[in-house]
Amino acid sequence: MVWLSAVAVVIVVNDVVVAQTSATTPVTFYKDVAPLLQKNCETCHRPGQIAPMAFQTYESTRPWARAIKTAVLSKKMPPWFADGGSAHILNDRSLKPAEIDVLVKWADAGAPAGNPTDAPPAIAWPDGGWQIKPDLIVDGPTYDVPASGIVEWTWFVVPGNFKEDTWVTSVEVKPSETAVTHHVCLAYIPHHPDTKYSTAIAKEVPRDDNGVEIARGRGAGAAGGASATAGARTGGPQLPPDFLNTPFGILSRSNGLEECYEPGRMPADFRPFNAAKLIPAGTDIAVNVHYTPNGKPVKDHVQIGFTLAKTPPKRRYLALSTSSPSDRKQFAIPPMESNWEAPPAVVTFTRDVEIVGLMPHMHVRGKAARFYLDRPDGKTEMVLDVPRYDFNWQLWYDTSIKVARGSKMRVVAWYDNSPGNKFNPNPKATVYYGDQTWEEMHFPSYGVVVDDIRLAQPDVVAAGGFVGGGAPPPTQSARPPSGN
Repeated sequence: MVWLSAVAVVIVVNDVVVAQTSATTPVTFYKDVAPLLQKNCETCHRPGQIAPMAFQTYESTRPWARAIKTAVLSKKMPPWFADGGSAHILNDRSLKPAEIDVLVKWADAGAPAGNPTDAPPAIAWPDGGWQIKPDLIVDGPTYDVPASGIVEWTWFVVPGNFKEDTWVTSVEVKPSETAVTHHVCLAYIPHHPDTKYSTAIAKEVPRDDNGVEIARGRGAGAAGGASATAGARTGGPQLPPDFLNTPFGILSRSNGLEECYEPGRMPADFRPFNAAKLIPAGTDIAVNVHYTPNGKPVKDHVQIGFTLAKTPPKRRYLALSTSSPSDRKQFAIPPMESNWEAPPAVVTFTRDVEIVGLMPHMHVRGKAARFYLDRPDGKTEMVLDVPRYDFNWQLWYDTSIKVARGSKMRVVAWYDNSPGNKFNPNPKATVYYGDQTWEEMHFPSYGVVVDDIRLAQPDVVAAGGFVGGGAPPPTQSARPPSGN
């Protein structure tokens, strides 16, 4: 028995009712499209953010309907590169097939507006381009980015103005000129009276005519001089000023690079984990900036926003980064190689922790990455698979993985140095570890939460598990059991 209407077809088969939406039911912006854009796109597609167009209104979205269809069918947008089988990942913003179908039908129908009364309530974004409304804003450095040339990693130290021990529940790093910003990352260091505030501290890097770093005994360390001298971490008056105001002098007194702005990376928010980050009284903030000139000189200004805990937390958040070996004997991508596997970055946990975030980091030849956990009982689990890495989008993957003391995390990465990689500037070159995008890195970041709020980064991972504080990564690591 079949009933027909202008809206739907209702079919009764063996006493089971099956409803099918008719082609005459229109897909409209206000009822169907706007909720999807709010959930998956508006974070970036609004004024003051990285996307070049806003999708908050029908008028601003309508001209892009066909481009939206193309982007979602190709899965170029929203940017998401983790494999769907990564069950631990909590912040998957990829579109489901039914959601893609809605956007395609809307474009194919001529992008009708529909009834404005069907629109969802507008999201009340914070003023000033923030993702999270800050309780405290720290003014960061200002940098004149040239129109062309090489900009080396540069440090600035600014006063944190933390008069007492402060628990913060989120940290957002906000540059003003995102088009040229490769990253802006933070390190936290104890105040020293000889610190030079707001003074550019650039690493001197000898380079050849092609801009490639000239070999100089880089050793095991990586990431802009992260192999800081061991034992110099206390920040006390015994440190001479000439060492204090150098990249080594900054990193050696910190726990390494922590919160960052990178294209596509969301602010660090610890509230979903019922945790907070401790910033001790008297802490200064070291800001590491890296810019890629794009033909137009601009002046970038960095701000740092914090939300503050009202009461001491039950759990503490710790941010960490690590690296593969970076010496040229171990890290050298051959010319024309389409699937080179880097030596792994390896972390050994010395305490029980909960991993709450994972992020691979490579440059333009980066192809894929996998995070493995080797547990004390001998079992190995792949906890994140990124088979389609894209340097243009540095995504942080939220997760929740309980890890027992003695577990090891291995991060494996692959690179495409072939002509088939459209981003490859020179497939005929042997590519070494370096700071610039035409060089390479294997520098994963991760975040953990611990129940004992007295613990800091050096307490939860073995030497080499994080970069900073006199703890460079290891020079040798075991190969993973399987490749890509």
